[in-house]
Amino acid sequence: MPLTPLKAVLLLALHAASTFASPGVTDVLANLAPPLPILRVPTPPITSPPFTSSNLKPKKLGYFWTGPGNIAYADFLAVYSLDDDTFGTFITLVDVPTSGNEPHHLNVAHDGKTLVGTGLLSLLKLQDVEYFFDISNPYRPKFIKSGRAILSSIGDEIVAKPEGGFFITHMGSAAGTDLGRLTEWDAHGNLIGEFPGLLDVPGTLNILKDQFSPHGLAIDFDKNIILTSDFVVPLSTLKPTLGIQKAHTLRLWKLSSRTIISTITIPNGGGIQDVKFIPGNKDSAAIATAVDLGQVWIIYPFKYNADGTQGVAELLYDLGPKARETVAIYTDFSANGRFLYLSLTTANHIAVLDLKNLKKPVRLDDPNEVQPVVGVHSLRVTPDQKNLVALGYFVQQGDIGVINTPADYKAHYVDILPNGALSFNRSIPFQTEFANRGGGRPHFSVIADLTDPKHPKFNSY
Repeated sequence: MPLTPLKAVLLLALHAASTFASPGVTDVLANLAPPLPILRVPTPPITSPPFTSSNLKPKKLGYFWTGPGNIAYADFLAVYSLDDDTFGTFITLVDVPTSGNEPHHLNVAHDGKTLVGTGLLSLLKLQDVEYFFDISNPYRPKFIKSGRAILSSIGDEIVAKPEGGFFITHMGSAAGTDLGRLTEWDAHGNLIGEFPGLLDVPGTLNILKDQFSPHGLAIDFDKNIILTSDFVVPLSTLKPTLGIQKAHTLRLWKLSSRTIISTITIPNGGGIQDVKFIPGNKDSAAIATAVDLGQVWIIYPFKYNADGTQGVAELLYDLGPKARETVAIYTDFSANGRFLYLSLTTANHIAVLDLKNLKKPVRLDDPNEVQPVVGVHSLRVTPDQKNLVALGYFVQQGDIGVINTPADYKAHYVDILPNGALSFNRSIPFQTEFANRGGGRPHFSVIADLTDPKHPKFNSY
């Protein structure tokens, strides 16, 4: 059933009315509202269950951007101890004033005082996409504000700017269709711009030629370049659908002008979910994950193809038949760029590549090993390089969509062995931790090391 102008007006009116509703009225509206195709009734969250914060002040903290199992409750940021002696101790949580956002990616500002998380499905309730938190007191985060772009939605990857603020990819247009944008935000959570801009004619023509659904994001601030990778058209994952529209491209940008230099194609890539520069690589090489192919490609942004276009893509490693069409392949690097960790979501597996020799990558995991993870997705190497935080949840759209990946809803704290390989032993079970909210769906994390409180370290920027 399409969104008619009358229905849009009615939904907006209901949203305005519910904004001023008492908690009791909100609870009734949320429970009685009928399910709608595509859009959800934009009621505020029902009253959150009580919780008790801990006065513990561990040296290592995990911040987890989490959706409740019962999406009528508020989405929230959960904080846990990751110290060996108090591992898994709940510290506190912070609700945001909205629900049903499907919390997605999370990252930290360069000064370590602000977190921003994105909402994958915020559009369905006509809500903001970006959520900003103050962590100047790391043990008591505070929700600051939320915001949204004008031309785009479906927030994904986040990179912090050295001077403060963030770049964030938006995979879809303002309606969730093709033609997303790269968005830029200042240190106060205000939108600076969406790129390509409406007056950027060459950039606009570029994204009209091929599907532009930027998900992955990598920036080399010293070399003045950006790489974004195109994944899927968000609306094509919602019912009714003729099939998920998957992209095969990356875009190379000039950072200083926020303009696209060229389009880089991975033939039949089937969704290029992630792209990251290899730390310390002299050629500014990056890796990109081709989901349908189950392959890792290497991108050389300063090399040229035979036709004179800038940006060369070469196959780096084929992860084998169990990695094909795994819906999602996300990555993280060790700080020195030697080890690459890859989550094969629907294969319930984390792969590890030793990239000491880029001409001959060595796989450290056993592809046939049954690992104790289900639906593992986001990965974070801890600041001390001793652990990998892997979250067992990707996306569950429910009846409205076609992406509902199995999950164990756990934060896995995996030991990294001296040779870069992994040893599984500890986890935090969000389903039982937040049973009074229908469980918890932790999609993304930021890891803080407060061993030196004056100089906190974080997993990545």
